[in-house]
Amino acid sequence: MKLGLVGLGRMGSNMRERLREKGHDVIGYDPNPDVSDTDSLEELVEALPTPCVVWVMVPAGDPTRRVIEQLSRLLDPGDLVVEGGNSRFTDDKIHAARLAEHDISYVDCGVSGGVWGRQNGYALMAGGHEGDIARLMPIFDALRPEGERADSFVHAGGVGAGHYAKMVHNGIEYGLMQAYAEGYELLAAEDSITDVQAVLRAWTQGTVVRSWLLDLLVQALSDDPDLAAISGYTEDSGEGRWTVEEAIAHAVPAPVISAALFARFASRQDDSPAMKAVSALRQQFGGHAVRHAEPVGIG
Repeated sequence: MKLGLVGLGRMGSNMRERLREKGHDVIGYDPNPDVSDTDSLEELVEALPTPCVVWVMVPAGDPTRRVIEQLSRLLDPGDLVVEGGNSRFTDDKIHAARLAEHDISYVDCGVSGGVWGRQNGYALMAGGHEGDIARLMPIFDALRPEGERADSFVHAGGVGAGHYAKMVHNGIEYGLMQAYAEGYELLAAEDSITDVQAVLRAWTQGTVVRSWLLDLLVQALSDDPDLAAISGYTEDSGEGRWTVEEAIAHAVPAPVISAALFARFASRQDDSPAMKAVSALRQQFGGHAVRHAEPVGIG
């Protein structure tokens, strides 16, 4: 199958190579000429047979909206656009409606697998019409891991369902990572534990907490036992926030995911104003000792 792929960053470039390795003809476009197969989005569209399929893998928000708008003018009726980035599910109906004005179909697809996807395959969560999903199945089958399709691919529902499923997936990921991180810190704080990495490694087979994330934490500690080269400052991609917002909208209690999200916010504060207030209150009501801030030098 011949496919256009827009966005050749870490995920997009690996997806291009995996598809090529599986026998598909992929033409990629990226603003970075060092990785792009064409000089422009227009040139990419011209190189595709009709009706054509274009898979978009650019950052969510304005970058995705701009590409969708360009494609709405470049593509022909009967063409199909797949949005495989981490767009908010509410954007999908807007994208689909804009393309539908030109009789262009739209599928949203949550993609999980990170930088390991080229080697291991990607888990895929798709939203859209049944006929469009069927048309894309050779691509989905090439991207996903070997084995039973249902173990790594789902047609989650109509437009927006794929990105909704991926949003919840990433919210769960926040909670899992936070739990492993807290366990790591507790092990590291105990003097009787002489090899934290070895303890975590011993959990990677046979235990109920084994997972790929645990494997990755063990690998990170093998590379840097004290994580000395890594700052604790942790960004969030937006999907954790959206998951919490949806939990509120549906009145679904999500204390673990919420706490994991707020922990990331806390990681960005050099000296938390909230914890300063807690310290001050403890001193006021109980006379507890406080640690005074280091004086700021002048000049």
